[in-house]
Amino acid sequence: MASMKIKKGDTVKVIAGRDKDKEGKVIAVNKKDGTLLVEGIHMVTKHTKPSMANQQGGIVNQEGPIDASNVMYVHKGKATRVGFKMDGDKKVRYAKSTGDIID
Repeated sequence: MASMKIKKGDTVKVIAGRDKDKEGKVIAVNKKDGTLLVEGIHMVTKHTKPSMANQQGGIVNQEGPIDASNVMYVHKGKATRVGFKMDGDKKVRYAKSTGDIID
């Protein structure tokens, strides 16, 4: 897969699926699978066994992976596509709607 256009720490908006139109911050990126973990999005129930870390065990709610194609980067409150361009000798991401450099 080519380089991911979304990075850890970005704010994204879900554009497809059961959490459509929700926004959240990216917790983790899995380049190999092309998936993301987003705060409060695609919450799944996991049954855990008691362990040294979690003495009680039980049912835990946590974020599930969401495909990168189902989210859009949020720039100045609006969802926008992300592109790459050269800024001198450095490759940077930019918001296609405004042309502003993201990082």
